[in-house]
Amino acid sequence: MTQPTSYGGRPLTPAPGAPTPELLVARFRAHARRLAWSALVLIAVAAACGYLYGNLPAPFENWMLLAAAAVVVLLLVVLPYLAWLAHVYTITTRRVMERRGLFSVKRRELAHVRGYTLKVHRGLLPRMWGAGTITLTNGIDEPLQLANIPSVELVHEALVDQVEVNQILAHRDAQPLPPGAPPVPPRPVAPPA
Repeated sequence: MTQPTSYGGRPLTPAPGAPTPELLVARFRAHARRLAWSALVLIAVAAACGYLYGNLPAPFENWMLLAAAAVVVLLLVVLPYLAWLAHVYTITTRRVMERRGLFSVKRRELAHVRGYTLKVHRGLLPRMWGAGTITLTNGIDEPLQLANIPSVELVHEALVDQVEVNQILAHRDAQPLPPGAPPVPPRPVAPPA
């Protein structure tokens, strides 16, 4: 059996029954526009500190201004940035994963081979930014929601493509091999994380 040619950068289809490696398709975070308020707070705090430093009324001192600015920056700039940074979505050739948390990491995943429905929601404002929310439901597990993701149409297309390819490969691998074909070892199972 010959291998089909690859079109559009898609990897070659493996031979029937051959193990397929798990490849990274995409890794992304929620749209960064939610950090716009944090950026505005940082600019306002810097401007206020620059204006008030050395011009404070008598009972206040400069160190108090800097300490208050540091607390505001920590609570309204650094913590939202770390929360955004700690929430990652990953799409591989076998599954979709959501990982969230900095110290206590929670991870959810959904296998492409089981199949799922995709529901895309795009409001007016997210549509202007090219973002949206994709909800993946397989009818058994709790729905996996990829919230506020950039380039939502491209991610939707990649997910549909991965489900289709995985179901085709699973169906093909379920068929018996032709007589005289050498036995192929089973597909390796990804280790649980």
